[in-house]
Amino acid sequence: MKSLILIGGGGHCKSCIDVIEAEGTYSIVGILDSIKPTGDRVLGYPVLGTDVMLEELAAKGHAFLITIGQIKTSAPRIALYNRIEACGAEMPVIISPLARVSKHANVGKGSIIMHFALVNAAAEIGNNCIINSRALVEHDAIIGNHCHISTGALINGGAKLGDFSFVGSGAVFREAISLPENSFVKANSLVK
Repeated sequence: MKSLILIGGGGHCKSCIDVIEAEGTYSIVGILDSIKPTGDRVLGYPVLGTDVMLEELAAKGHAFLITIGQIKTSAPRIALYNRIEACGAEMPVIISPLARVSKHANVGKGSIIMHFALVNAAAEIGNNCIINSRALVEHDAIIGNHCHISTGALINGGAKLGDFSFVGSGAVFREAISLPENSFVKANSLVK
């Protein structure tokens, strides 16, 4: 199994760990976190230190997954993504075995598709995205880079969401609509 370092040890990290363990391709070496002390554990995995260690660990050949969530802003995830990219380190796509991603869909590097999500044919998911549990990204929908589609959100066919955007839990997008970069959609919204 390939070695994987997680960046961020909060609640989203715990959900990511569950998906990574179920997926079975990567072995989690540990977690980088700016708040938890070194040696602390998250679901049994050690906190190795802070993201100051990122470049050092990348030089050793580890892959990385950004496991901090995204609600108020995508800026921390983008900054980490750019640092990992500059190191040339691998950022795998992680897809839960309980999710359904069409072989005709495209998912960008560093993105995670959580349990029971559905990404349908000809959908496109950008880099460094979170497609959270039970979210739907329908046929021909396009999700930009660095976006978070929250639990139970429904992105209907042909809809487009610009980079750096957040979609709250239970939001519903009408088919073929477009939202610009940095959009913030509240939970349970109807976007039409």
